[in-house]
Order: sequence, then C-alpha cells, then structure tokens
Amino acid sequence: MSLLFSKSHEWVNMIDDTTAQVGLTDYAQAELGGLVFVNLPEEGDDVVSGEPFADVESVKAVSDVFSPVTGKVAEINEELLDAPEKINEAPYDAWFVKVEGITDKVELIDEAAYKAYVSTLSEE
Repeated sequence: MSLLFSKSHEWVNMIDDTTAQVGLTDYAQAELGGLVFVNLPEEGDDVVSGEPFADVESVKAVSDVFSPVTGKVAEINEELLDAPEKINEAPYDAWFVKVEGITDKVELIDEAAYKAYVSTLSEE
C-alpha cells in the first residue's frame, strides 16, 4: 500500500487514477485518544476536497474529518460504525470511505514529507 497524506491528517490509498480509500492517520488518532463513535457519509454522497465528510468522537472531543479528494462515496467501512476503536488499533487498515470518480485533491504529500510535517507540530 502506497499512502499519501494531507496536512489535515488524513491518508489516501490510490487504488487507481480515480478511486481511493481514505482514512485517519496514526498521528490524528493518537491526538484524539480513544475513539468511541464515528459518523460516516452515505454511499452515493459527494465529498469535496478540503471539506468535512465525517466526524469522530473521542473521550476528549468531536472532530471533523476532512476529505482529501473530491468525488463520490462508492463504499463506506461499515465495520467502523460498530467498532470505532479499530481506528485506534490499526489506523492504516481502518479506512473510512472508498471514493470514486476523483476529480480534485488537496495537496497530498508522501510519507517522508508527512513525518517531517508532523515533527514540526510536536515542536510547537
């Protein structure tokens, strides 16, 4: 799996040129703490890059999850609705949605650039 990352802490696994899985990074789940609820869009919903498409609730707060791509939700990971803790346990396996017909993306960076970006956040 070759992941790309957004600076709002979502990961993207490009399946082909216009289809991708989207999830929350390890950094994001660690910052949020234990997740107790996830609210996902419906299959067929449109998502827009840079706009919220889901939210997660932890013991600390409710946080928006931003779409790194523009397209249509082809599939949701229904497993997360009953077991949001899977995001904490294995964030890179716990994809939220599969988006198809991708027409736009936020600026995505590779793993090395994302790790460098995250390291600047912990210095603040």
